[in-house]
Amino acid sequence: MSTPYPFTAIVGQDDLRLGLLLNAVSPAVGGVLVRGEKGTAKSTAVRALATLMPEVAVVAGCRFSCDPGSPDPACPDGPHEAGGGVSRPARTVELPVGASEDRLVGALDIERALAEGVKAFEPGLLADAHRGILYVDEVNLLHDHLVDLLLDAAAMGASYVEREGVSVRHAARFLLVGTMNPEEGELRPQLLDRFGLTVEVAASRETDQRVEVVRRRLAYDDDPAGFAARWAGEEAALRARIVAARALLPEVRLGDGALRQIAATCAAFEVDGMRADIVMARTATALAAWAGRTDVLAEDVRQAALLALPHRRRRNPFDAPGLDEDKLDDTLEQNSGSDDDDPDPDPDGPGGGGRPPQGDGDGSPETPDGDRPGEGQHAPAASGGEQAAARAGEPFRTKTLSVPGLGEGAAGRRSRARTEHGRTTGARRPQGALTKLHLAATVRAAAPHQRARGRSGPGLVVRRDDLRQATREGREGNLVLFVVDASGSMAARQRMSAVKGAVLSLLLDAYQRRDKVGMVTFRGKDAELVLPPTSSVDAAAVRLETLPTGGRTPLSAGLLKAHDVLRVERLRDPSRRPLLVVVTDGRATGGPEPVALAARAARLHEAQGVASVVVDCESGPVRLGLAGELARDLGGTAVTLDELRADSIAGLVKDVQETNRRAA
Repeated sequence: MSTPYPFTAIVGQDDLRLGLLLNAVSPAVGGVLVRGEKGTAKSTAVRALATLMPEVAVVAGCRFSCDPGSPDPACPDGPHEAGGGVSRPARTVELPVGASEDRLVGALDIERALAEGVKAFEPGLLADAHRGILYVDEVNLLHDHLVDLLLDAAAMGASYVEREGVSVRHAARFLLVGTMNPEEGELRPQLLDRFGLTVEVAASRETDQRVEVVRRRLAYDDDPAGFAARWAGEEAALRARIVAARALLPEVRLGDGALRQIAATCAAFEVDGMRADIVMARTATALAAWAGRTDVLAEDVRQAALLALPHRRRRNPFDAPGLDEDKLDDTLEQNSGSDDDDPDPDPDGPGGGGRPPQGDGDGSPETPDGDRPGEGQHAPAASGGEQAAARAGEPFRTKTLSVPGLGEGAAGRRSRARTEHGRTTGARRPQGALTKLHLAATVRAAAPHQRARGRSGPGLVVRRDDLRQATREGREGNLVLFVVDASGSMAARQRMSAVKGAVLSLLLDAYQRRDKVGMVTFRGKDAELVLPPTSSVDAAAVRLETLPTGGRTPLSAGLLKAHDVLRVERLRDPSRRPLLVVVTDGRATGGPEPVALAARAARLHEAQGVASVVVDCESGPVRLGLAGELARDLGGTAVTLDELRADSIAGLVKDVQETNRRAA
């Protein structure tokens, strides 16, 4: 087994280490989501934390890590008698991005259950992680249904597997840690809210600290065991501190004054629901225990807010995480009444632990500071995407644009697709392991053979050849490639502002539908891929805000560049179908025969079967209808900026006309 990098040897990243340690002290905090660029010690810190966790006592031979002191009465491997057991280190279980549902929650052998009546269950990663750490790298790239299952198990402390009326339940309590790079796309707000804490990490900009990072990493790579031995004393001290804080936690007093500050802070930042209040209370309590105190102080509440609220105040992907710390301080000050003012206060606790010393970048454990947030924790008040939304107008709800036909791409919310989850549309013979049984089709397949199988009375003999897999239809995410006209004909102030507002609205729609997005712009003499296909709509919004305009309209160059981009993406991900959105007034100027060249370029997309929509930006009393001609060459449809709005009367009329045309 390889020697993990010591937790106490990590340089800087104070908030990352603090968030992990608080969850080690109190798993009820609800886990931590680590957001940041690659190469910032996210994975290193998570793996190092496992060596600090106290050993766990387990029932010998139990695949579900039951506690011998109080075994789970519903354990699939039970029943177990209390007492005895063996000790082992806490596990760190990693969930790969490409994991299946059965790999996560476990698999029930449906064939044996039907044919033999045997409940044969193979545990999944949730069972392996029980009483340990479940680490999900790139959690934002997991399919939504897997994240839902994961977070439901974390919230309930149990996992349920059900297949056609046969169910298995087992305990699943673990410290959940997710990491993600925001440039690769965001989690849905509903899923962000399920993580207890969030921390922002970034590489240090201080030369001395970067030098120390490199020095320690090189020393570790040269001699992992020797490097770990040099930090063994610090590791032992930190491990003992975690054990002491866990023991102190039940004695920590959360007074009414601190509760009022927590409630006032959550109300001031307008977070949805009550989960934020509960998480803040648990975090503040853990902070007090970590500091060796039995009373929760205002500084604990402040630090808890900085860890528990930033990801909960995002309203859409153009909002930046982070808190206005001046507003936070004002809120805490306005609600700083002492517990002594309460009508029936409890006796004061010792409260003399004071504020523990700060980390100095040498790898010593960091502790909360009420006056100075840790390095790299909080994002600026507004991101480029947020500023773009403000300058180009508020995004609006757009009409639904989708790719026709039935795809097989990654799970999403835009176009129809064959999926593992969704409504059942039919049945087929299983190809590989059976996952979703179609019971009626299985019975129909088995019924004609009952006499030949010796069955004359009630009941049914089911064999492997009879089993039928359910086919399901759901929704997929697509690649939405924007081709934006930035030429002089589009550069008029009011028109370009409207165009940016429309594209931002489509970007928001793409975020909600779990699409990838890319952007090509054309102006002057050429076209440019300003944003290669990505899951980050924030990046697209930033590119849109800084979009230069002016010059001629090389429409054909824009369409040809889009054709090249889609060709490459088709090789990278053949199952993800594209949707081409061309934002233009349809004019084509510059070079010989610009209109004919644009028409030929458009027909290349039609020949490839690319679904296309032209957003017609032509304005004024006299209109040439060039965008409509372009849409016909693309084999797609055209919508005006007004029709793009979901609540537009013109859009509704056009939808009715299109429906009638198809019906005819």
